Amino acid sequence: MSDLLYSEEEDALRAAVRDLLTDHCDAPGVIARTESDTPHHLALWKALTGGMGLAGLLVPEELDGQGATHREAAVVLEELGRAVAPVPYLTSAVVATEALLACGADDLLRALAAGTTIGALAVALNVAPNAAYKAVRHEDGLLHGELTGIADAAVADVLLVPADDGGLYAVDAGAATVTPQTSLDLTRPLATVTLDGAEGLLLGDAEPAVRRALRAGAGLLASEQFGVAEWTLTETVRYLKERKQFNRPVGGFQALKHRLAQLWLEVVNARAAARNAADALATSEDVDVAVTVAQAYAAPVAVHAAEEAVQLHAGIGMTWEHPAHLYLKRAKADSIAYGTPGAHREALAALVDLQAP
Repeated sequence: MSDLLYSEEEDALRAAVRDLLTDHCDAPGVIARTESDTPHHLALWKALTGGMGLAGLLVPEELDGQGATHREAAVVLEELGRAVAPVPYLTSAVVATEALLACGADDLLRALAAGTTIGALAVALNVAPNAAYKAVRHEDGLLHGELTGIADAAVADVLLVPADDGGLYAVDAGAATVTPQTSLDLTRPLATVTLDGAEGLLLGDAEPAVRRALRAGAGLLASEQFGVAEWTLTETVRYLKERKQFNRPVGGFQALKHRLAQLWLEVVNARAAARNAADALATSEDVDVAVTVAQAYAAPVAVHAAEEAVQLHAGIGMTWEHPAHLYLKRAKADSIAYGTPGAHREALAALVDLQAP
């Protein structure tokens, strides 16, 4: 059994990422970005990737990556979740990177590891690791079709597109029409990708690459969800200690203490489930079970924590200026990303031979 506690290296990585986000990713800045035409924070992305080399955590050292594991990537995602950072880390450094690792696309991996190229897997964000996904038409060497719900496609330089001939193709984003969709989570915008006779470079078989990418995405998303839940719980407790009613801190009321204690238990358990999924991905042991358990558990916890934050901050929690709404929207969008909790529970039942009632 692996040790799920954080190592010294992981704690040092967390501190470095948190310092960077504290300096470059404050809540008013994120809110201002969501109101602009460019919600992504590309300067922060450069600092995370060029400055710290974090886009290459899952890429082997011989391909200019860091040669780290999913445990380190999970720590980064916890911190990005705490800051609802609008950067394409999960989509490019995890999901697209995992798809390329399955294909052995060395040159593209080098570019993604450096962070100079942003990749996006052209599979809708709501597709679960074992669910059907849409493929485009491959005809006379060109790709045709429309794909919806593609996360972070707006900033992608290269799109990894599954085609109906069973291949996964790398398409220059400039050769596709990327149209923004109305997204609930303004910090991870979705887009429609239209290919009208675009050229693509065949990377390998789509099926194993997409499955591997979505599984890693689902497993590490749990760490982001834990980050969201932890931040919202911490901020809510802090606020309730300061806010006074009837001349005493609101947090002193028994009913609220019970709600927060319950939420704390949920958040601690979410961390355990997320750490277990990251460790399973790193060691390749019982991966499917660990990922489905983490997704089935962490998604509702993040939503619950964010809902409590909005409610317990009272009037101010309902305002656009307070960041609580960013966390609630991220938690709600994450709860259907890479499969709903229900879909993961069904998958888990099949994995452990539990018959549905």
